[in-house]
Amino acid sequence: MARKRGFVGRQLVRIRRLLLISVLVAVVFSVGLVSAFRWIDPPWSAVMLQRLAGEGGPQHQHWVPLDAIDPELALAVVAAEDQRFPQHWGFDTHEIVASIESHLDGKPLRGASTISQQVARNLFLWQGRSWLRKGLEVWFTGLIEALWPKRRILEMYLNFAEMGERTFGAGAASERFFGRSPDKLGRQRAALLAAVLPNPRLMRVDKPSDYVRQRRDWIARQMRNLGGIAYLDKVFAAQ
Repeated sequence: MARKRGFVGRQLVRIRRLLLISVLVAVVFSVGLVSAFRWIDPPWSAVMLQRLAGEGGPQHQHWVPLDAIDPELALAVVAAEDQRFPQHWGFDTHEIVASIESHLDGKPLRGASTISQQVARNLFLWQGRSWLRKGLEVWFTGLIEALWPKRRILEMYLNFAEMGERTFGAGAASERFFGRSPDKLGRQRAALLAAVLPNPRLMRVDKPSDYVRQRRDWIARQMRNLGGIAYLDKVFAAQ
């Protein structure tokens, strides 16, 4: 019996050691990957690969440097998705608290994801809901905020956000929907692209519903309220 307990004990020690090694490898790998992507432009995102595997059809995206994207689009996505993007460290605690309070008052729980969180999900994780995925989202968001400047986070978002069916990023979306390069969008087109971001498969740029048009106009007003593209100076100053 003592020999059996000793064998079980040794096996448990081996399992704990393997688990510890696995966690350390995962941590080192994720830190290295996020660090590398500060300088290297990834050819695709995890969401694009998941869609490719599930749908079998091509996913349209091509990399465009931030300097070659109309700043009106950069401002539009900040106005639409994350107006405290220059100030927060990856998680907008104000929006999180407001969402919880609203839910306690009986209203549906609304999302409070920041641009940084969306980049973490799109680039590194899979679609779906689970505690594992949420925990990894927190981890990758923290790494992104620690290792990338805000300018790089916004550049990643504008290149991998889904803006239409099988259409990811400003380059592919501006060419598909407007027949022009992403540096020549203008405020209204930029606001329209940002308007569909919550659900680009139901909200369409090419056939905007009344709701999408109303949201486009609201985003355009928010862009003016933020002070126009000069607001982006705060984003680029937040290193």
